[in-house]
Amino acid sequence: MELERLKGCPVHGVGVCPDYLVGRRLERVVASWHLYGMDAPDGPLDVWLIDSEEVATHVTAGSDWCLIVESSAPFEEYDMAELGRVQVAPVSDETPFADHLGETVLAVREEGDPDSGRLALEITFDSGRVRCDVWSGDLRLSGK
Repeated sequence: MELERLKGCPVHGVGVCPDYLVGRRLERVVASWHLYGMDAPDGPLDVWLIDSEEVATHVTAGSDWCLIVESSAPFEEYDMAELGRVQVAPVSDETPFADHLGETVLAVREEGDPDSGRLALEITFDSGRVRCDVWSGDLRLSGK
């Protein structure tokens, strides 16, 4: 279902409409990862897409399993003592977005639900697409 016909997430609101990304070049990607002991992280908790206008678009999973898309700068990494730490750093090849660095966004498409708001965001580049969605409360990124 198209998001423009939906209300926003009851907890997080509507966030930003990512249409402004169309025509902008993806310059950098920053991600946050939960690190615990020697375990390898499953995937990023957050990603920030830094475009050619230096705007940072933050994509993450909401506490109610919606997909949050907002304009905000990356936060600082932090320590959670015995629960591990959250590392925030630029990515090179850790997400599907890395394959599209330097490319221009051709289109964006959102999916949503009337009760929970945004569920997915798909960003199209010349060489493919990246889909952002939430699965079991976690941010999931996949390339096509």
